[in-house]
Amino acid sequence: MLTKIISIFRQFPLFNKGLRSIKRLFPLICAISFATVLLLHNLTPATAQVSQVPATEIRGVWMTNNDFEILSDRAKLQETIGQLRSLNFNTIYPLVWNDGYTKYPSAVAQRAGIPFYFKGKEGQDIIADIVAQARRQGVLAIPWFEFGFMAPLTSELASNHPDWLTQKQDGTQTSISAAGEVAWLNPFHPEVQKFITDLVLEIITQYDADGIQFDDHMSLPVDFGYDKYTINLYTQETGSPPPPNPHAQAWKQWRTDKITAFMFQLNRAVKAKKPNAIFSVSPNYYDFAYKYQLQDWLTWVRLGAVDELIVQLYRNDLDSFNSKLTSPELIETKQIIPTGVGIMAGLRNRPVSIQQIQSQVRAAQQQGLGVTFFYYESLWDYGQEPAAQRQAGFQEVFANPAVRDRLQFTARKPTFNTISVPLYAKGSVGQRSRGYFMELAIAGGQPKRVLLDTGSAGLRVPKEFLGNAPINKTGQIIKEVLSDGTVLEGELVYATMQIGLISTDEPVPVQIVTSRQCLPQKPNCSAKSGTPFSGIIGVNYSEKSLPYNPLRKLPGNLSNGLIITSSSNKASLILGLTANNQNAFKMVSLSPQPAINDIPGNRWDSLLNGVCVTISGTSLKNTCNAKMVVDSGSNSGFTEVKSAALMGKLKPGRLRPENALKVGIPGVFDYSVTPGNRDGINVWNLNVSAKAENPVLVNSGMGFFDKYDVLLDPVNGQQGFRSRT
Repeated sequence: MLTKIISIFRQFPLFNKGLRSIKRLFPLICAISFATVLLLHNLTPATAQVSQVPATEIRGVWMTNNDFEILSDRAKLQETIGQLRSLNFNTIYPLVWNDGYTKYPSAVAQRAGIPFYFKGKEGQDIIADIVAQARRQGVLAIPWFEFGFMAPLTSELASNHPDWLTQKQDGTQTSISAAGEVAWLNPFHPEVQKFITDLVLEIITQYDADGIQFDDHMSLPVDFGYDKYTINLYTQETGSPPPPNPHAQAWKQWRTDKITAFMFQLNRAVKAKKPNAIFSVSPNYYDFAYKYQLQDWLTWVRLGAVDELIVQLYRNDLDSFNSKLTSPELIETKQIIPTGVGIMAGLRNRPVSIQQIQSQVRAAQQQGLGVTFFYYESLWDYGQEPAAQRQAGFQEVFANPAVRDRLQFTARKPTFNTISVPLYAKGSVGQRSRGYFMELAIAGGQPKRVLLDTGSAGLRVPKEFLGNAPINKTGQIIKEVLSDGTVLEGELVYATMQIGLISTDEPVPVQIVTSRQCLPQKPNCSAKSGTPFSGIIGVNYSEKSLPYNPLRKLPGNLSNGLIITSSSNKASLILGLTANNQNAFKMVSLSPQPAINDIPGNRWDSLLNGVCVTISGTSLKNTCNAKMVVDSGSNSGFTEVKSAALMGKLKPGRLRPENALKVGIPGVFDYSVTPGNRDGINVWNLNVSAKAENPVLVNSGMGFFDKYDVLLDPVNGQQGFRSRT
């Protein structure tokens, strides 16, 4: 009966990697990685930036439990690698972790109570022998962490750590896969995270291998995650328990993002130990992996966390096979990193002809893709054709050598063209009546919500927001005066800044605020209340001095501009301008400003020219020589005039409802507000300042953002507006 069940599951994408070992007919369980505290739902991928990278065609083969007779025999292994090399293969993926056991002597596994059985015939370390022989013969050896998150339910790993198990909503702890009945460990538990990470780093440091590979088991079936630990964690972070529907978008995305965050951190840990290690991933095709396995490998690629991708495409039908080769995800990925597809070379009870193999290899090559075969023993031992004929067939499709060099695999930068970052209504500490707050991690600290301010430039935070990462202190004490009269004082330092999982290219200048006070002429500023300082990230591009807008130091296209938008009561900051996300914006040119040393990019006057202002009950009647700043850092709006004569009989102070106000640029925006006190956003003040630089200056305040999306383009010196009505 079990044989029939497995044969049925082989027909489906999730299970068609084949029966990898007779031992896997027993129940299994998976050990899955804990996601880090940096939640990737803070980053919504859109179109990715791509750049052509020269890469040698991948010609690989997985070496499985079924190949153990060869792997454990030094002489046979030498002959095998030599034969593959003569047929112009260039990569092998030897198994190092499956069925809950390591294929090498592991101190990490021993501490977890896992015994070791897999020595070579001469007592040798099998993995050390494979790596050494592959290196001598010019073939890359990338250990294959096959069972990533799975292990037999009856294994010592599962028995010794029952608190690591996760489950379905009904309490079921197992599912059926090609490997039989398997259970899954909690992917969000810190002890699981540490165990998996320690195993991977042990492989990376214990052997001079060329990298590490993870496959479709570095995931979690969508039905899982209803264990007590995960329910509590999700409830704590979101305020609600997980919904009963495992496909509910927010619940699914939360789990997917946790796994993505884990993979990102795992990649960084590997690169810290061995910068040139190839971090390879072999998942299912994207739509299936994302929907049913919570495996968002395209985001992994875009984050720079994957050096090599091999998508499993086990298909007998050539048309079905070909249709997956031109998926948008593969087209994008192959322009960034070496990319290939996994091809089924046959199983013991299901041979694959050499003609089918050749057709699929040629189809992949025509699309600029490499190939890797599952698995070695089936290359020429399971076919209907003689071994010599099959070997000649491989020689035909791999006619010329293709030598791979691991030295090209250095740490990569993210390749997002644009990302969407959620904005929040409240900060991490001192609260305001209204504001947009975004989460930042500074100097390796925990993410904190700081005020997003389009009316100023520079990152300014209390010292409590800093993590333990090194910072460069300058000893320079600086002051910043905000529009409401608050004076911020503190030292200028340089520190790393991270938004979600994306960091600035280098440390950015940060003001560590240690003192706040009000200007004498504005005694009711925000510092008066004594509430803790929530931090400010000023994203204006008209810097007068350090610190400058830190978004200038985001990698690639993400530094070329931003959009503040809102829909369905959910605000977002879009980083990285593209042709698509600039659609329907009406643009206004800004005036260029002189360059300042140490401030990258172009500087622009943030004040809009030719703004028309009308205030009922004043002499300001469609006056179109005003200037305006669009300021998300100010709760209320204000109009400042240089001469009291412009106000007629109206006195300075808060405007009343009868003083209806209109501000606009013809053909761009037409904003009107009835002064009042609705949530503080339609409060409007009228000020007189003989020292004002402009006859009329308007600060639109937060209320403007309720009606318009706002775009800042520092490359071309433009500000854009898009009405939401």
